[in-house]
Amino acid sequence: MERIGSKLSTLWVFATLNYLYCDVVTLMDPGLLRGFIAGNVGGMTLSQGFLLAAGALVEVPMAMVVLSRWLPERAARSANLGAALFMTAVQTASLFAKAPAPYYVFFSTIEIATTALIAWISWRGYAASAFAARFLSSVPNSLET
Repeated sequence: MERIGSKLSTLWVFATLNYLYCDVVTLMDPGLLRGFIAGNVGGMTLSQGFLLAAGALVEVPMAMVVLSRWLPERAARSANLGAALFMTAVQTASLFAKAPAPYYVFFSTIEIATTALIAWISWRGYAASAFAARFLSSVPNSLET
């Protein structure tokens, strides 16, 4: 799992950097920056609750950087699959909240592709492990007498 865990962890770093840099670019948009300063962007009030939720959301991929390497194989695959499906769904839904700017679509496409790849790698490994366990349990042990 270490090799797969290392690859998944690296993909989470890549996704996280894309999330963060998209946010940095968003702050360069003068209209949105004025909204951030005023505490209201696109009709959303930037309350403490909203900021806490945003922090919790970005914590998911950051936590997966560590969990991909530290959790036991089965737990790591399940956690990666769940987190990747969740982040893919959230990012996809964000594209429909309002008409996104071209830079946002650009970053979102990369983020969605990355988290979908994480989900695919995790599922493929999980499915392969489950298949192998079922197959090997049904094969008689020829070494037994």
